[in-house]
Amino acid sequence: MATAGGSAAGSAGAHASFTSDLGYLLGTVLRTYLKATDAVVEEIPGGARGFQVVSAAVSGVTESQAGLAQRLGIDRTVMTYLLYDLENAGLVTRQPDPADRRNRHVVPTKDGRDLHDTLSEKLHAVEEHVLAALEPHERTTLRVLLHRLAGQHPVGPDSLHAACEVVTDLAGGVSKAPPPRRRPKARSSK
Repeated sequence: MATAGGSAAGSAGAHASFTSDLGYLLGTVLRTYLKATDAVVEEIPGGARGFQVVSAAVSGVTESQAGLAQRLGIDRTVMTYLLYDLENAGLVTRQPDPADRRNRHVVPTKDGRDLHDTLSEKLHAVEEHVLAALEPHERTTLRVLLHRLAGQHPVGPDSLHAACEVVTDLAGGVSKAPPPRRRPKARSSK
């Protein structure tokens, strides 16, 4: 049966193309994962971001507060407020770097370690649920491949700019962004 936009076969082909699109597939899995993890980490200030900070501290990542923000892809200003909230919750402390007292290292507290351990178990169960359609060896392969991709595209201050350059290059060097909108002038009331 033909449709207004073309044949039924053409429509099925377009649907197959859409559902095999990497962005669509990654987005679908990510939305499922985030919905489930949000419920697990809701008790930590900052939710998933807060958990990432506590997790990095528990894992022994010993870089400055600014370095940690860059590694996690969190704006430095947002990181400052997030760390303040995590400190007030008793999950981390900020300690001066002995080599450069201007820098601060994020260190977990006992409560932070305990909460991290508890939530890590719950998050593992979420991951198992999200990946349930895969065999154990496929899950391992997926993690290895994602780890490789994540290492190829690290988050940092230039990562958004680099992503925009890729899109511009793919568009033939022409930016498809609409021109900036101007605010209408306010009418004076007479």
